[in-house]
Amino acid sequence: MAKIKIALVGIGNCASGLIQGLHYYNSLSSEEAVGLRRLEIAGYHLQDVEITAAFDIDARKVGKDLSGAIFAEPNNTLRFSKVPELGVTVQRGRLLDGVGSYLREIVKIDSSSEADIVKALKQTSSEILINLLPSGAEKASEWYAEQALKAGCAFINVVPVSIASDLMWNKRFRDAGLPLVGDDLIDQVGATSLHKALMTLLCEQGVLISKTYQLDVGGGTESLDTLERTRETKRIIKTKTVESTLPYKASVVAGTTDYVDFLQNRRDSYLWIEGYYFGRAPMQIDMRLSTVDGPNAGSVLLDVIRGVKVALDMGKAGAIQDICAYAFKKPPKILPYAEAERLFEDFIQQRS
Repeated sequence: MAKIKIALVGIGNCASGLIQGLHYYNSLSSEEAVGLRRLEIAGYHLQDVEITAAFDIDARKVGKDLSGAIFAEPNNTLRFSKVPELGVTVQRGRLLDGVGSYLREIVKIDSSSEADIVKALKQTSSEILINLLPSGAEKASEWYAEQALKAGCAFINVVPVSIASDLMWNKRFRDAGLPLVGDDLIDQVGATSLHKALMTLLCEQGVLISKTYQLDVGGGTESLDTLERTRETKRIIKTKTVESTLPYKASVVAGTTDYVDFLQNRRDSYLWIEGYYFGRAPMQIDMRLSTVDGPNAGSVLLDVIRGVKVALDMGKAGAIQDICAYAFKKPPKILPYAEAERLFEDFIQQRS
């Protein structure tokens, strides 16, 4: 199979989890690949994914080989795999709004000249640009989407900025003949997915859900940035996603509540559901989910990368709904989990 040449914007904890995962699962069989959803998609193995370029603005990462940059501060996610030197030097990206006021005390902004992003993407024959910037980097995310268009790259928007769900961006990528997917990647073991699954199960069992909430507390730079700049945006996205599982109105609240430094890259999510079953007898579910953020993006993102490669192979352009609905909290159209799963399977089977 041809290589899937990807470029990364934002070498934070999610990038670290992704790159470690590529090497951790590289030589494993399907039976050994615990925690990975799909070892192959349409004939594409993880060995076929090649990182060709990387961009960041932190002085501790810019100019370093990507293998070392993923472990540089302020990254603090789980180290689960050794990564050999990759021969990819992290280049200085454009700052714009990539660092909020809360992060100014943590991130050390590099003083070197910006790289020519379009030139770098073209010289490395990159075909997919992945946006892993902090949640609040709206202007920077849009600017990198623009660079993807100019360089002729597909664009994966991991963050909760409206790009794939925006009609204007959808049209621009469609007109350019390039795939676009997003927005706001779903975690592999995420509170939102668990919440939706529980709500769906209860509804199927005839339970009337009256009230529910999902609240997150986390450490790491992403949680801090979310608290400052995208708390309300994330709350709206998560709440609408959870509400979509119910065929009726209920009191639903979902979102981030606070940042706790000593949690490091861990996230604790609290879910509570109140409802009524047979004879209007009351029931409640009260639970906590604890995860590590960095690796939580890996499995789903690897599915998305190979799904976008399939879209490129088939000449698909614009927002790819079958991938967006499967892997993102804010796709152009939110679909029930089972339907989104089926559509993604059908989509990748077209290339098999």
